[in-house]
Amino acid sequence: METFSSIECFVRSAEVGSFAEAARRLSLTPAAVGKSVAKLEARLGVRLFQRSTRSLTLTEAGQRFLTEVSASLTTIQNAVANLASAEGQPAGSLKVSMGTVFGRLYIVPLLGEFLRRYPAINPDWHFDNRQVDLIGQGFDAAIGGGFELPPGVVARRLTAAHRVLVASKDYLRSHAPISHPDDLARHDGILIRSPQTGRVRSWQLTHRDQQHNPLTLKARMTMSDSEAACATAAQGLGIALVSMPFAVGYLEAGTLQRVLPDWFVDDGNISIYYAEHKLLPGKTRAFVDFVIEQFAEQGLARRFSAV
Repeated sequence: METFSSIECFVRSAEVGSFAEAARRLSLTPAAVGKSVAKLEARLGVRLFQRSTRSLTLTEAGQRFLTEVSASLTTIQNAVANLASAEGQPAGSLKVSMGTVFGRLYIVPLLGEFLRRYPAINPDWHFDNRQVDLIGQGFDAAIGGGFELPPGVVARRLTAAHRVLVASKDYLRSHAPISHPDDLARHDGILIRSPQTGRVRSWQLTHRDQQHNPLTLKARMTMSDSEAACATAAQGLGIALVSMPFAVGYLEAGTLQRVLPDWFVDDGNISIYYAEHKLLPGKTRAFVDFVIEQFAEQGLARRFSAV
């Protein structure tokens, strides 16, 4: 068991490049982690890390050892967690990352039913619109779209990620008619600025019959949040290009209506992500299956589709 603990200290230190950060994630002291790794090096008879006051880097032997043991360590930990589950049911802390507004609107309302089914699971949910390091930061799962898929991570599709043009009835009544994407150049646009890059992306509109046309909406103002852009458009202040999950409530209530309803932006998929393991922890499998089931039962993929 001592060797197993030392291997865990080594793997976590290698993942984050720091004894201090590994100690924080393992609820140990940095000295304890460093001592544990030193014992492992003594037992193996090789140096696993090159240490300096500013950095911790793997040696060639350390890199080879990490490749050989990291997957097995995860499999063993997951097996232990599954066996230790409360009365055979999924249990433990479930660390999940999701977009702030998307999570509040569509995932948080599922929490009551999820906990009724799995009372031994303790949600640890993080609301952030940035992509997280699923493995390095110790997340069990993440929900989002437009993410690069790093090695060792798999994605299960929940719905298409479509963006649509919306405006209020008052705005459309008081401005020039719009029958083609080129007409948008004369209209006030409420554009979305990326909170990560600070840039306003250039979008390409797609027609239902797969024609394409660049979006030429004139920038009247910029927002970093689709929900805020919807609320602004509802005041008759311009045309917004927003993600369907945020627009759908306004559209169904009649507060906003689609502009050029045959045109939309295809922004990939919204998916649920998790680390690929031979033995997936019961709590993670329960959450992934539950979210996919609820999206199907509630018809969210259909509601979020622009076509």
